[in-house]
Amino acid sequence: MMVVSRFLNWSLINRSCGAFVLLCTLSLVACEQKSEPEVVRPVRSMVIETHLSGDLIVLTGQLHARDETKLAFRLSGKLIQSLVAVGDTVKAGQILAHLDAATERNARNATQADYVAALALLDQTTAADRRFGNLLKEKAVSQAEYEEAVRQLKAAQSQVNATRAKLNSAEVQLSYTELKADANGVITAKGAEPGEVVQAGQMIFSLAHQEGRDAVFDMPAKVIRDGMSTHQEIDVWLADNSAIKTVGHVREISPQANQSTRTYPVKVGLDAIPSGMFLGSTIVGRMKLRADTQIEIPSSALTMQETHPAVWVINPKTHTVQRREIEVARYNQNAVVVTSGLESGERIVTAGTQALHQGQQVQVLEDLNGRH
Repeated sequence: MMVVSRFLNWSLINRSCGAFVLLCTLSLVACEQKSEPEVVRPVRSMVIETHLSGDLIVLTGQLHARDETKLAFRLSGKLIQSLVAVGDTVKAGQILAHLDAATERNARNATQADYVAALALLDQTTAADRRFGNLLKEKAVSQAEYEEAVRQLKAAQSQVNATRAKLNSAEVQLSYTELKADANGVITAKGAEPGEVVQAGQMIFSLAHQEGRDAVFDMPAKVIRDGMSTHQEIDVWLADNSAIKTVGHVREISPQANQSTRTYPVKVGLDAIPSGMFLGSTIVGRMKLRADTQIEIPSSALTMQETHPAVWVINPKTHTVQRREIEVARYNQNAVVVTSGLESGERIVTAGTQALHQGQQVQVLEDLNGRH
C-alpha cells in the first residue's frame, strides 16, 4: 500500500511540473509574438484626380446658308426676262427678273397726267386767291366772292395731294414688276422661266445669303436628352476631305421632330468657312455629350467588400489602409470609371491589394523611388 501511495504522489508531481513547464513555454512564445513588429507592406499607389469626360458621337449632315430667301413678285403677270441663273453671285438691290409692265406703266402715266393737271389748277386758283385778296382790300369784290376763291384754292390743293399719292402708288406698282435681290448671296434655285405667267408670291429664285453658314444635322431624341445644349462646340469637316474642317456652335435645336424621320433638326453656326466647303456639301460633325466630372482608376486597384466593388484608401497621416466601397459607372479595358466613393486628392493602392487587411501599415513605393 505504501508503494502504491508513493507512486501516485510522484505521478501527480510529474503532471504538475509538466503543466507548469508548458504554461511557461506558451507564455514565452506569446511574449515573443507580441514583441515582433507588424510587417509593413510595400504597395504601389496613385492620387485620385477628377476630370471632365463625355460620350463622343459622330453624325453626318449638310451645309446650308444661315438665311435663305424665296424671292417672288408681288404682282401676277407674265415673266418676260430672267437676268441670272442658278449659281450666280448677286448683290443687294440687283435686278434679277422683269414682268410685263405695260399695264402698270400705263396706269402710272395716267396718274402722272392727273397730277400735272392738278398742279396747273392749283397754280390758277392760287393766282385767283391773290387777285381776289387785293380786290377785297379795295372793296372791289364782296367778302363772299373772296371766300369762294379761297375754297377753290383749298380744293385744288387737296386734288394735288390726292393725285400725288396715286402717282406714288402707281410708281410702286410699276417697281413691283422688277424682282430685286434683298441681300448679297448666291442663286440656289429657279422657279420659273421667261414666258410663263406667274402668280404673286410664287417662288422665282431662291437666294442663299452670303453671310453665315449652318451645318444642319438630324439628331435622335436620345442625343438631345443626353446633354446637347445651345452654344455647344462641335468639330465639323467635309465627308470627302477631312483636311477641310472648321469649328461651330449649336445655334438652334428644333423643338419638334421631323414627321418622316422622327429626328430633330439641329443647326450649328460655323465660326469660319474654309475654302472648298460649298453649300450643300455633305459634312461630318463630332461632339461630346454628358461632360460630367468622373474618376478613372486602374483595374488593378479594384477589390471586393462582400459583394460590392471597393478600393484600399491610404491614410496620409498613419500610413494605414482602409477598405472603401465605391460605385462603378462602367468597366473599360484597363480602367474602371467611378461615380461615387472617392474624392479628388485621395491616394489609393493600385498594386498589392491581395495581401492587405484592414488597418495595415503600408509603404508607398513611389515615395521610396523618389528618395532614391
